[in-house]
Amino acid sequence: MRPEPGQVLHFSEDPTIARFVPRVSPTSKDRGAFVWAVDAVRSPDYWFPKQCPRAMAWVTPDTSPSDRERIIGPGGGDRVHAIEYDWLEEIRSVRLYAYRFDSTPFRPIGEPVSRAHVAEEPIEPLGPPEPVGDLLALHAEAGIQLRVLNILWPYWETITSSTCGFSGIRLRNSLGHPAHRPEARPRTLLGQVGSGGAPAERQNQRRAQDSPGESPSLDR
Repeated sequence: MRPEPGQVLHFSEDPTIARFVPRVSPTSKDRGAFVWAVDAVRSPDYWFPKQCPRAMAWVTPDTSPSDRERIIGPGGGDRVHAIEYDWLEEIRSVRLYAYRFDSTPFRPIGEPVSRAHVAEEPIEPLGPPEPVGDLLALHAEAGIQLRVLNILWPYWETITSSTCGFSGIRLRNSLGHPAHRPEARPRTLLGQVGSGGAPAERQNQRRAQDSPGESPSLDR
């Protein structure tokens, strides 16, 4: 599921959105009010349930042979997406939809490589949302490895120190995230409840950064 030429896509679990209004994303470092969408290159970043934490790595011209072998590994393809076992059933069962937009009102955002497209005006889809379908099959058809791990965070730390391109989305929802470690939890008085952090993204400023889309609130 990718956009046609002259289009961008917006992925959502909500099939009832008739009009998208710019809004400030609570999880993006870009504080403007935008309607978010992605192009064909970044669409695979969103072949997941909205809240699913994922770490993604791919080969770039700067990737060393050793990092390609260590991070991507054998088995074909030049890109790998990693998730945790706890999310595998959700990936199998989620109903995800894609809205198609005319790309004219949108501009790329993110440097040095665009990570998304944004519009600063209300947007109406070109048609009804399309079911994305089997997310595992999408990965297979695109030649993208889908790696399932017990704990995602150590792999994320490995790819961020490599020469591969990478992106991480909803990482705060992953097991092993620093925010979930006992030493990172603030002390509370009896009766107080600690507040959880909002889903977060990490980005590589040298390469392609976190994709917004659903992660920084694609909805509406």
